[in-house]
Parts: sequence; structure tokens; C-alpha cells
Amino acid sequence: MLIKTIKFGPSGNSDSFYEQGHKSSIDMPKWLHDMGLNAYEYPCTRGVNIKRETAQKLGFEAQKHDIFLSIHAPYYINLAAQDQHKQEKNKQYLLDSLQAAQWMGAKRVVFHPGSCGKLNREKAMDLAITSLEKILEDAEPFIKQGISLCPETMGKQNQLGILDEVLYICSLHESLLPTIDFGHINALGNGSIKSKQDYTYILDQIQHRLKDERAYKFHVHFSRIEYTKAGEKKHWTLSDIQYGPEFEPLAELLAERELHPVIVCESRNNMAEDALKLKKIFEEKIHLVN
Repeated sequence: MLIKTIKFGPSGNSDSFYEQGHKSSIDMPKWLHDMGLNAYEYPCTRGVNIKRETAQKLGFEAQKHDIFLSIHAPYYINLAAQDQHKQEKNKQYLLDSLQAAQWMGAKRVVFHPGSCGKLNREKAMDLAITSLEKILEDAEPFIKQGISLCPETMGKQNQLGILDEVLYICSLHESLLPTIDFGHINALGNGSIKSKQDYTYILDQIQHRLKDERAYKFHVHFSRIEYTKAGEKKHWTLSDIQYGPEFEPLAELLAERELHPVIVCESRNNMAEDALKLKKIFEEKIHLVN
């Protein structure tokens, strides 16, 4: 039962998708289904440029092939922007992402909380919270339709989005769902995820702080990430074993605790193939647990 409820898929399209002759993301749901995957994160990272007709076609194909859809909002959103004009633009980026999600039937919109800039971390967080509260008011029609905004844990020192901050943001409204990027957490901590115990601490924090179903169905990004002292540097593939973190201990915990997140793989260039590897690792763990 758990194998069916937990979902795996890529963020964006693998190189092989295009190498096989596909040109449009509308083909992705069938392509992923045929691979054995059941999730897809559509990237609006460089802007929400998808047209309504295209989004609806993608949504139709996703529903037809049982693919859970999410959207990644533009990278350049910064809820801690001090300039009023930039704050309005950030709000519009998120509202546009929510609109695209509604068109295609996606239920989650992942976003980066922002960066500190020249502000200290406390002031930047206060500003981000104030901005988000205003956005939530305008986002209410989408929230009522079951679409969640999903702040992501980030991987660089000057970015907002350490685990504690993301969980605090999510405490503001029950519709906010955390995106736990384990690669980012590992990179920010300069290789802090080394064992099952390290994953246990993270999952315990989620369950302790949220105390509702969000602690069981949170969003996940996973990939191996190269890092420096400043944090995240570059995404790699599961085959690049010189970089962490390892997925096996997390898969074991997900099986033991009967958690059912959506797991989105962000591996470099072959995210779908690696998503399938993650799924197979998890299935091995669930059989051992049972």
C-alpha cells in the first residue's frame, strides 16, 4: 500500500527525453508512466511562461497516466526584498505559479523563500513572513482548491530556508507544506547528512514542529550536490558517489515510519532515470521492513 502512495518523479525533463525525439512536456506524463514513475515537477524556474492551453493539455495527460504534478516557481523570488516594487513582483510570480498549477491540476507550488542580502537573518525572515502573509490573502482562492505553497530548504549560507526557518514558515498556515531538499541540507552543513541518525533528526523535527498530516506527506527534493564552505555549488547524479547524501538510510526511515512524501529527483541531466533508481531503492527497503 505504501509503495502506491509514495510518489517518485523528476524535476524537469531528462536529456534522454529529447534524445528520443520528444519536443514538448505534454509528452512527459506518458513517458514517465511507461518508465514506472508517478510524479513530475514542471519547472517555471525561469518564469511562468506556460500558456493555459498547454497547461491544460499537460494536466489532462497527467491525469490520464496517473502522474502527480507539482510546479517549481521562479528561482528569483525573494520574499525578503525591501523594495515595494520588488515585493509586488514576487507576489505576482507566486500568484502566476498558482494559476498555472490550477490550469494543469498541480497541487503543490515549490518556491525559494529568498535571501538575506544586506539584512541580518532575523530582519530578513521578518520581512519574508510579512510578505508571505500578504500573498496568502490573495492566494486564498487557489488554497481553497487544495493547492499548497511549499517553501524549500535551501543550500547556501546567505539564503533563507534552513530547516528551522522552513518549518516556522509552514506553521503560519495549514496550507503551507515544506519542501525538504536533503541535498541542500547536506550541502549547507558541509556534508552533515552521513547516517540514518542524521536523517532521523530531520524527520523528527518535521513531525515535532508540524504535528499534522503534513509531517507525513511533505514534499522532497533529492540529489547529490557538490558544495563549498558557502554551501551548494552544483547538482550531480546518483552515480557521482563522491558527493552526498546517500538515499538508502532515508528510504529505510520512510518505510519504517510509513511516511508518504512526493519525492522529486533533481539529478543533473538524468533526473528521471535517477528518480527510478530512488524508487527501486525504496521498494527494496519496504520489502525488508514488511
